[in-house]
Amino acid sequence: MTVIGAPLLREMVKKYNCIYPSEASAFDGDGYVLTVREDRTLNYLEHRNMVSREIVFTPPDVVAHLTSKSKFGRLGLSFLNSVKVHSGFVGRLALELVNLSNERTPITIRQGDPLIHIEFIRREGPPEPYAGRYMFQFMDDKETSMYVDTLSRGFPQLFPREELERKGKERVVVED
Repeated sequence: MTVIGAPLLREMVKKYNCIYPSEASAFDGDGYVLTVREDRTLNYLEHRNMVSREIVFTPPDVVAHLTSKSKFGRLGLSFLNSVKVHSGFVGRLALELVNLSNERTPITIRQGDPLIHIEFIRREGPPEPYAGRYMFQFMDDKETSMYVDTLSRGFPQLFPREELERKGKERVVVED
């Protein structure tokens, strides 16, 4: 397994919208830095699920790993998720965060703050894309349609259009 560096990741983003929307300044040498959709303050010991602003697509030959930015870790913010995004997954990520600040002070995360590193890693062996209920989570109809087209055209054997359309209708919808 090999970490996909920023130049190759930029190509994947251009071809498959692996990160959408993406910003040039958020690419780093080993991946991309994700942000969140909304501002949120977490009080001491408070647990919140925050949603990434960006949609993530991990192609069938790739998995992704997440780590939090040290800026927030030093404040006491802990990232509780398992740190893997399955190959073939498409959706916004639910980021499980808890405030464990030694000072017991609130921690505020603002939309656009660099929060979570995502690294894409080539996987070996035949593809077994994600088939769970969180496919297309927190995406609207237009975004879902865009990815149904991308996956069914780019990987027709792995992602039949009819199956993707069904999953799109059953998705966890955008929260208000």
